[in-house]
Amino acid sequence: MTNIKSIRNITIISILSALIVVLAFLPIGNPAGLYITLTIIPIAIGAIIGGPIVGLILGTVFGLVSFLQCLGYSAFGQALFQVNPLLTFLVCVPTRMLAGFIPGLVNKLVSKKSKRIGELLACILVPILNTFFFMLMLVLCFYEAPAIQGIVADNNIVNPFMFVIAFVGVNGLVEIICGIIVSFPVAKILGKAKVLE
Repeated sequence: MTNIKSIRNITIISILSALIVVLAFLPIGNPAGLYITLTIIPIAIGAIIGGPIVGLILGTVFGLVSFLQCLGYSAFGQALFQVNPLLTFLVCVPTRMLAGFIPGLVNKLVSKKSKRIGELLACILVPILNTFFFMLMLVLCFYEAPAIQGIVADNNIVNPFMFVIAFVGVNGLVEIICGIIVSFPVAKILGKAKVLE
């Protein structure tokens, strides 16, 4: 790889990372205290145009920003951090790393047969895996925590599965739609332009 290509790749990854940071601080709230995040858009774009490693890098950026928000920006995150900082880290960071890496890997494998299907799958998988891994770790690590049990009691939730459904609700659907409507066409354009090599 030439120096020019290396600089271009670092620049594109940096721009996508900066978008993640900005979008992480522009969430759309819901009544349960969870936010619809648009950070999945640059992660999906990066996973498509740069593959699993770029997806992993961008997922890591999102995870670290998410974890740092638990230090005071997010009331819910702060409540989790006060219960257990290490478990809060595990809920925030590795989950987002996987949500960037796996779609990049799926895109890379499926694109060998159909580039369009690989890209579309990656756009759909980023929000699905982000929600799935985050909620899985949240329930495993914090279901008995006061912050979660308060939500459970207020909403007459009877089990962890119902908690996940009530807590995520519209979020996952909105994030999937954003992935398809925004990430897919942008990634296609950038992919054709071969901005990452």
